Amino acid sequence: MADAAPATGPVVVLIGPPAAGKSRVGKRLGRILDARFIDTDKQIVAAHGPIPDIFATQGEAAFRALEAEAVADALQQPGAVVSLGGGAVMTSSVADALAGQPVVLLTLTPEAAAERLDPETRPLVREGISAWVDLVARRMPTYEALAAATWDTSSRPIDHIAEEIAEWARDRAAAAGGS
Repeated sequence: MADAAPATGPVVVLIGPPAAGKSRVGKRLGRILDARFIDTDKQIVAAHGPIPDIFATQGEAAFRALEAEAVADALQQPGAVVSLGGGAVMTSSVADALAGQPVVLLTLTPEAAAERLDPETRPLVREGISAWVDLVARRMPTYEALAAATWDTSSRPIDHIAEEIAEWARDRAAAAGGS
């Protein structure tokens, strides 16, 4: 039964473009839900070093392979809040693994992204906001296809967004348990 998978896997999986606030929202969401927070990018950095260094020395394909492994491991953690890197969903094995999961898409406007982006730590947006806009345009159909719910993080307080997502996750879990 596909609806049973989230009960043994993550309580929420956060996806979205770079700078959408997946880590910030995820940390707060984990506290609200009393759940472990797993940031797959941080898992990769802890095991393999800085992401820009991985891109520079091994290339994007090698990074994506490491990312797919980190995501697969994170999705096995029961009751966790999991934050994926912005491009993780573009790897077919990751997208496939998200089927039936409680996936939340976090979005933001280009104006908000321009205020948050640090091109030094984000290899795919070193060219600035125009590169970010192009990147998001390519990824958005995949984000939207995978998401069960969406929240915009452009201007609302992160605490409010996290509370709303927690309520959504609780309602979703209650509905799955009642069927």
